[in-house]
Amino acid sequence: MRLGFRALAAMGIPEQLAQVQEKVRGAVAARAAAVTTPEAPVRLVAVSKTKPVEDLKAAYDAGHRHFGENYVQELVEKSPQMPADVQWHFIGHLQSNKVGMLVKGCPGLTCLETIDSEKLARTVDKAWKAAYPERPLGVMVQVNSSGEETKNGVEPSEVADLCKVIATECEGLRLVGLMTIGAPDYSGCRTEDFETLKRCRAEAAAAIGVETDALELSMGMSADYENAIREGSTSVRVGSSIFGARHYPAKS
Repeated sequence: MRLGFRALAAMGIPEQLAQVQEKVRGAVAARAAAVTTPEAPVRLVAVSKTKPVEDLKAAYDAGHRHFGENYVQELVEKSPQMPADVQWHFIGHLQSNKVGMLVKGCPGLTCLETIDSEKLARTVDKAWKAAYPERPLGVMVQVNSSGEETKNGVEPSEVADLCKVIATECEGLRLVGLMTIGAPDYSGCRTEDFETLKRCRAEAAAAIGVETDALELSMGMSADYENAIREGSTSVRVGSSIFGARHYPAKS
């Protein structure tokens, strides 16, 4: 049974992190048993938006290294306060006019998971090559797998073409996979959204001439990461189950 936020509050961040890590391992084992394949590791990205740096350091001291942020300003403020080996994932909607701030303000950026247009891909490519020509930036294409107008992301029919542009024309970027948020139901993201993302991955892999497994799937959050892993996710984005409920400042 999933713990509520009040129960989580009685635990420390290292304990909450360990609990999530154990559930990730259990879901990985269940997936391997179901499809009779060797267990493949799944990345856990600890999503720390609105949380103080002290909370991130508690997770870091417990051995965690992958952290995700939704807001550019918050990421560029936190990253200099954390050790240099932190691997940062940007998982929020990125506007083109914020690309320069993100690239210059977070040299430890490991993956930008929310490329949702060719324009954004080329803008990020240009900025990253100018700042860090020695290494490409890992990126994922965000897919609007649910068709909701309120969701960001590329339409499934456009995914393969955008992936081909990134893989063949953006020298500063390295296409690592696809990401989706999906539409929530009572148990988390709908399974059909996971299926859509897997179909898009197969089409993208064929378009750029790589094996399907060469592209990652970033799907699953606090409400549904175990199911997402069983459905094939290779990276999950978990925030409140590790850090507790988020607290947003009151609007003036």
